[in-house]
Amino acid sequence: MNEDLLRFKKNQKYLVFDYETCNLKLNKCLNKPWQLGFLVADYNKIYEKHELYIEWENLQVSKDAQKITGFSKSKYNKLKKPSEYCLELFEKYLYNDDYIIIGHNILGFDVYIHNIHRLLCNKVSNYSYLNRLYDTNCLSRIIKNEIAIPKDLDLISFQYKLLNLRTKGVRTTLKEMCKYFKIDFDESKLHDALYDVEKTYEVFKNILWQIEI
Repeated sequence: MNEDLLRFKKNQKYLVFDYETCNLKLNKCLNKPWQLGFLVADYNKIYEKHELYIEWENLQVSKDAQKITGFSKSKYNKLKKPSEYCLELFEKYLYNDDYIIIGHNILGFDVYIHNIHRLLCNKVSNYSYLNRLYDTNCLSRIIKNEIAIPKDLDLISFQYKLLNLRTKGVRTTLKEMCKYFKIDFDESKLHDALYDVEKTYEVFKNILWQIEI
């Protein structure tokens, strides 16, 4: 038994996060994050849940994004908090080396949205947390395609290679992985940031027993 595997490290700290945005563009002039959901947990327990609505002037959420995410202008206006406050609270955990970072498709999207959040708050880019990151979308492709993880390979580099892997008939969306692991989910709540991170957390814990990381 390899006790170094994450499945056996019950006290390991995790930060699971997800952004919702105005559209799918990865440019700070064309897009902004308006919702940030994250939770703080170990293998057995969730210790904190945060659902943050990020305040920006003249926020313009596309019609498609409104439909997909269930964006409500009145709810946003009621709950929004200063963008700097949201960023500072989140980064207290993100840049803490004690935490492993988890998310679904965050290597392909959310890490760039976090950077946009930083730039809009007049901070410089900082991706120093990437070496502690596990993307459940990439890990799911390892499982569904029955790919062996090469020994002595940097896992973050391997995950980036998997971002562009497309196999006919193989789907690894959060919805599909909840089905795969028989995790109860409410499809109408998917794309709400906090709900997504809760389901991602459950998917990740199942993944730990499928692949050796």
